[in-house]
Amino acid sequence: MPMQTAPQKLSPEESLRTANTNFYAAFESLDLAQMEAVWAHDDDVSCVHAGSELLVGWEEVRDRWSRIFANAKRVRVALSCVWLRVEGNAGWVVCTERVTTAFSDGFDDARVQATNIFVRHEEGWLLVARHASPLTSSTRTPVQ
Repeated sequence: MPMQTAPQKLSPEESLRTANTNFYAAFESLDLAQMEAVWAHDDDVSCVHAGSELLVGWEEVRDRWSRIFANAKRVRVALSCVWLRVEGNAGWVVCTERVTTAFSDGFDDARVQATNIFVRHEEGWLLVARHASPLTSSTRTPVQ
């Protein structure tokens, strides 16, 4: 009879990294249900998209993701310079994003510095704040 091994428990840093990866998978999926699954649904969550104003509360944050997803045809995010930290039940990930977005009339390619802040809940790490700042100007290229 084969020997069964107990599933390995992830370290807090590994589970935070997984939560951050899940956020970017939700972003690329353009699926609002996936995005809802990675965020806390509290009145005090916040989000600043690159070049945009502060959004506070889950309803505002959700509404903006809904509009982003409705306007994009495809999104790809490549991460670099990823740094993360866990302190108790709080964790944050700082990274550089290269976000390529396809629209019906062209493409945007942006470099963004982002900070994603998570809080550990019973169901795992949930995003409670995100701040993204453009590093260089985005260029929109018409479809040829």
